[in-house]
Amino acid sequence: MMNLKNICSIMVLTATVFSNAVAQKRPVDYVNPMIGTARMGHTFPGATVPFGSVQLSPETDTLSYEHEGKYNKDVYKYCAGYQYEDNSIVGFSHTHFSGTGHSDLGDFLIMPTVGKLQLNPGVAQDTRTGYRSKFSHQNEVAEANYYKVLLEDYNVQAELTTTERVGFHRYTFPDSKEAHIILDLKSGIYNYDGKNVWTVVRVVNDTLVTGYRQTHGWARTRTVYFAMTFSKPFKSYGRKSFDKNQVYRGFWRKFNQDENFADLAGKDMVMYFDFDTNKDEPVQIKFAISPVSQSNALQNLRAEVPHWDFDRVKEAGKSKWNEELSKIAIETITEDDKVNFYTAMYHAYLGPTIYMDVNGQYKGLDQEVHTAQGFTNYTTFSLWDTFRALHPFFNILQPSRNADMVESMLAHYDQSVLNMLPIWSHYANDNWCMSGYHAVSVIADAILKGVYKGDPHRALEACIATSNRRDYEGIGEYIDYGYIPHEVNSNSVSTTLEYAYNDWCIAQLALKLGRKDVYDTYMKRAQNWKNVFDPSIGFMRPKDAKGNFVKDFDVLDTHGQGFIEGNSWNYSLFVPQDPNALVALHGNKKRFVNYLDSLFTMELPDKYFENTEDITRDGIIGNYVHGNEPSHHVVYLYNYAGTPWKTQARVRQILRAMYQARHDGLGGNDDCGQMSAWYLFGAMGFYPIAPGSLHYDLGSPLVKQAVINLDNGKQFVIRTKNQSEKNVYVSKVLLNNKELDRTYITHEEIMAGGELLFVMSSKPVK
Repeated sequence: MMNLKNICSIMVLTATVFSNAVAQKRPVDYVNPMIGTARMGHTFPGATVPFGSVQLSPETDTLSYEHEGKYNKDVYKYCAGYQYEDNSIVGFSHTHFSGTGHSDLGDFLIMPTVGKLQLNPGVAQDTRTGYRSKFSHQNEVAEANYYKVLLEDYNVQAELTTTERVGFHRYTFPDSKEAHIILDLKSGIYNYDGKNVWTVVRVVNDTLVTGYRQTHGWARTRTVYFAMTFSKPFKSYGRKSFDKNQVYRGFWRKFNQDENFADLAGKDMVMYFDFDTNKDEPVQIKFAISPVSQSNALQNLRAEVPHWDFDRVKEAGKSKWNEELSKIAIETITEDDKVNFYTAMYHAYLGPTIYMDVNGQYKGLDQEVHTAQGFTNYTTFSLWDTFRALHPFFNILQPSRNADMVESMLAHYDQSVLNMLPIWSHYANDNWCMSGYHAVSVIADAILKGVYKGDPHRALEACIATSNRRDYEGIGEYIDYGYIPHEVNSNSVSTTLEYAYNDWCIAQLALKLGRKDVYDTYMKRAQNWKNVFDPSIGFMRPKDAKGNFVKDFDVLDTHGQGFIEGNSWNYSLFVPQDPNALVALHGNKKRFVNYLDSLFTMELPDKYFENTEDITRDGIIGNYVHGNEPSHHVVYLYNYAGTPWKTQARVRQILRAMYQARHDGLGGNDDCGQMSAWYLFGAMGFYPIAPGSLHYDLGSPLVKQAVINLDNGKQFVIRTKNQSEKNVYVSKVLLNNKELDRTYITHEEIMAGGELLFVMSSKPVK
């Protein structure tokens, strides 16, 4: 228990840090939205507010997902729409994912142009072939909730800002009788012929346009409604239809639908709106979206931005970011460390995204309209990635939001005709991407940590039902055999390992609720990871239905070996729920440490990842693949083998190697905030290797100090003594002035507030 003197000293220290971070230079000023994996195209440089539905950002190309009947590999660079190495912009669209390895969205692309009207984007090699424009990074500004760029071909200054559901555009034009605003309703990310199912546009008057678009992509049935209003009346408007092979055209042919016609529908069309502009005249656009209806989109617009003050919206959004980022005030070794830290926080708060209108309505998985009662509904659940660190981070920094995210997952379950929790869901759809049923990890973790206040028994039943869906990705065989046979599923081993961890999470939740029958069943299932461990080679290995390990097997290869986005050398360490048993399975701690060492020191030949889109040399240390998630807990396993100093050294190595303050500074996909959440935990000195446990493993903090301002009014202060680049080892750790004799802290200790002091050294303490 802390005495009054210690409490007062922490309060004074906190006030000083907060003053330095906020009063002199706010945390939001350190955010650099350009930081990302630019070479893989996952940077999100545009404007948004924390967890906003609208994420308004430039697109630098419009490649098709398909080329000559096959997957177009080049499209992967445009998962977020923006590629730093490009030198032209095709427009600004309103919905994006941040750092995903597959994609969708890019809805409602707007582009201002001057001169000859062109309704195709053209090609990057010659911007004169379409409506795209050259741009330069020298004339580009990216900040939290603000983006600005000069469109050089048209001498138009483009500026973007947002609220939760409204994108606000300001385009400053030159003197012209041929100024245009293009609304491309066929454009999208990971687009292809036929992705647009149907589009409707209603020109209500000379400043208001509403409509919707339905697409069939990563989300099978996704409908987004919009309301668009101009600050200045347009003098004329029109559309071009790109619909192909439409035999039946009905009797709408009575009208000329291409010019100044107010009631439009089709699959692929591009709208344009014409203006006369004076020199340096701004034309502003407010563009609201809704999952429910055009009228709801208009209601969102009027509720969130009832005025035309662009700068007011910009500053309000920055204040929202500053409020969220100020929940942690830090002191660091370098200024770049502050940029990395607050940019990582910014990335972490880009998703999941709010998915309901200002009146509480949203479209559910059953395609019916629902009203969220007592919670905010969210979407964009990339759970295979984010269960690891992002949602545990929210349990500390965003508990009320994470509780609402759990409620959103349970609403998804209630609306599912398959009786399953989300796997990877967005926009009233499950796209079923990746493996495991990791919603159970997020749910169990939130309940066990006291974050979710709803009905835990209802949550447990949803977890059980999901885990028993026999026709989903080998679950039936997993239950019958205790593993997934190789011939049943191409990711048989990694999925077996993930199910075993998920089952352990269900067991922990059942134990808390006094359901010993469920606990016993799922603790037995949680041991299934042992069934795919081959002791003759010391690695996880696929088995056939007869119980034999497959013969042709390469522990370094990712493809065709029973794993997804990782090889056996990495995945054989995915037993976060029972690292002590994993160590024992390898014979002794020394042998296990040698295994861990080899992971970081060996050289992985290029041939093992040259055909893998989301793994590159940039994200690899030895054979440790930090650029993908399955290994994110691995560095902390040294703690269980009696060599915590190796955890400390490797954590600092990864923090420095994989996260840098430049446009290509991330060593892999951010994957909806998971990479960034790993950094935030690592920089503060602790990490949740097994969500569902109340323990956080200790590492080596990068910050000099971090003050976490908890929602319960308390503060948890992480402080270091003798912090430097060379002093990466921890000689001792004190919690509230009492030295710890363990390599972890608990969730209760963090939430109780207090001080965690790391005494740093240049030499390992063995």
